[in-house]
Amino acid sequence: MKSTLFSFHLAIPVLDLEECAIFYEKLFNCSRGRSANDWIDLNFFDHQLVLHQAESLSGDSAINFVDGDNIPVPHFGVILDYAAFELTETNARNRGINFLVEPRLRFEGKIGEQLTMFFRDPSNNVIEIKAFKDRANIFSA
Repeated sequence: MKSTLFSFHLAIPVLDLEECAIFYEKLFNCSRGRSANDWIDLNFFDHQLVLHQAESLSGDSAINFVDGDNIPVPHFGVILDYAAFELTETNARNRGINFLVEPRLRFEGKIGEQLTMFFRDPSNNVIEIKAFKDRANIFSA
């Protein structure tokens, strides 16, 4: 189903609700939506990211080797254009965020060529930020 009318909804566990909300607000310029004592809705690039207070978190369940990098699974993220990718990278560096995978070009010269970077939020959730050379190749094999 292809439509620009739909947005995804993703709920993730966090150990400190306010700390993580501030992290997403400051790094990605997210705005808050509805909330309660144990959850906060955020506008994450026009998608609904819900932070849920958790007492504990389970660790990464797997690592996959992708184009020279060990990639933690699970992870989530967003696909941006090159300018927004570079702005996010600068913002992350200015905030002293440690990268799991340093910003780099992946699949160079191939279908699916993309910029990518990985880092964690304050509750250890892994975030991937991507920017495709050609957005038409996002789902190309």
